[in-house]
Amino acid sequence: MGDFNQAVILDSIRRSVEGLSRVELAGSAGLAAQTVSNICRRLLDAGLIMEAGKEASGPGKPRTILRLNPKGMYAVGVHIDPAVTSISLVDAIGTVLETLEHPTDLASTPEDSVAAMGREIRAVIDRSGVDRLRVAGVGVATPGPIDAATGTVVDPPHMPGWRRVPVRSILQEATGLPVVMDKDVTAAVVAEQWTGATGNATSLVYIYIGTGIGAGLILGDEVVRGSSGNAGEIGHIITDPDGPECDCGRRGCVKANCMPETLVAEARDLGVLPPADPANPIGLAQDLAALAAAAENGNAAASGILARSARRMAAVVSALTSLLDVERVVFGGPFWPPLSATYLAQVPDIVRQLSVTSDVHALDMAGTRLSGEEAVGAACLVMEKTFSPNAGQLLLDAKG
Repeated sequence: MGDFNQAVILDSIRRSVEGLSRVELAGSAGLAAQTVSNICRRLLDAGLIMEAGKEASGPGKPRTILRLNPKGMYAVGVHIDPAVTSISLVDAIGTVLETLEHPTDLASTPEDSVAAMGREIRAVIDRSGVDRLRVAGVGVATPGPIDAATGTVVDPPHMPGWRRVPVRSILQEATGLPVVMDKDVTAAVVAEQWTGATGNATSLVYIYIGTGIGAGLILGDEVVRGSSGNAGEIGHIITDPDGPECDCGRRGCVKANCMPETLVAEARDLGVLPPADPANPIGLAQDLAALAAAAENGNAAASGILARSARRMAAVVSALTSLLDVERVVFGGPFWPPLSATYLAQVPDIVRQLSVTSDVHALDMAGTRLSGEEAVGAACLVMEKTFSPNAGQLLLDAKG
């Protein structure tokens, strides 16, 4: 119970932009004033919170405002993408202090590649000058599917040989730090929540556009992970029965319709982009940026490719928002920027026309404001585990 109450107090302070007094904390948490005072003293002694001045609110003694101490705890986030691996060191409020990015090593064995990430994590911490004892752990975001219970990457697309790779245990051994692991899209939505980018929304869908297409979910202010940690696998929702064939054998899956790889291939077929040159390969991100630039410059074929993609994505968003009745939709992921202009110009109107709740409440749609949200979110997984109250803390085991 003590651990749970402490997490409640920490979470309340974290969520308050201006900070809270002990009296306000007692009222919001429903705890006795002495209990709150004792918890706050422990948190102050541990350096997790700090006193941030006095505030007068009527007659009586001014109240001392408490805020989260950014230097009280740190975490490292690692985003493993088929194309790029990103490592970020963040403080307790999600500010990035150090970052490292390089192409993902798919030539080495997965085990050697992950072990090398462990050495890079140690180097990032050393370079930052942060007290290693205040680094709470490492969060890892990977493509799904994952085995969350064992911290294992199961068989991610576009990463040949990465079948049942024990990422968590390898990184724990390489860094000597606790490691938590989640899907990349879940980490991204945790970043939105932890950094306050969600605003006042307590329910949202995060559409992740990376090498694949996925969705992150927050319902009732809680991140939804599903029974195995693999919620949000939306790639096989059919949006166009006459669309391109998917690797599942059906046609028109959003995975096949809207993946950046598919859009670039269509652009090559229509002559918008030059044929691929094996001797001089251009990265997928550059190809997608070139497609978006062609559309912006008035190329009708390029505009058509992106418009069709937007309509198909709108069908997915409409299905999700009608099913889940959320307040907000956020788009993000490494390949979001080139698509943002077309999607934000077209998707909201289509979704509003199809929405069953448009006469009840507004549905806000926007692109993420975060940069490198997957690595930041991976670090925030550590903060979430440390700071957020979990009802499981109240349960006693069989011996209790």
